[in-house]
Formats: sequence, C-alpha cells, structure tokens
Amino acid sequence: MQRPLMPTADQLASLYRISYQLTFAMLQPIHLICVDMRTQNVYVLAGYDEELEF
Repeated sequence: MQRPLMPTADQLASLYRISYQLTFAMLQPIHLICVDMRTQNVYVLAGYDEELEF
C-alpha cells in the first residue's frame, strides 16, 4: 500500500485561499478535498448539491 502524499507548501497556500473564497465570500460548503497520487494535484469538490467544482 502506498503512503498518502502530503500537499506541498504552495498547494496548501492555494487550498487555503480557495477554501476561504468558497466558504466566506461565496458561502459554499466544501464536500471533499483530496490529492491525486498520480499527478499530485489537489482537488476540491464544493457547492450546494455538488454543482460547483474546482
């Protein structure tokens, strides 16, 4: 079993900025945050009824 990857400092800074915009400015709930182990991209699934994806 592979060890889960930790986000880089740049990814964490971007995640914080996006999370702040989604929850404070746009008032959208965040449903899921994950790191793709193959590409090391961070994905955020947010929005009511999961309509909004980043």
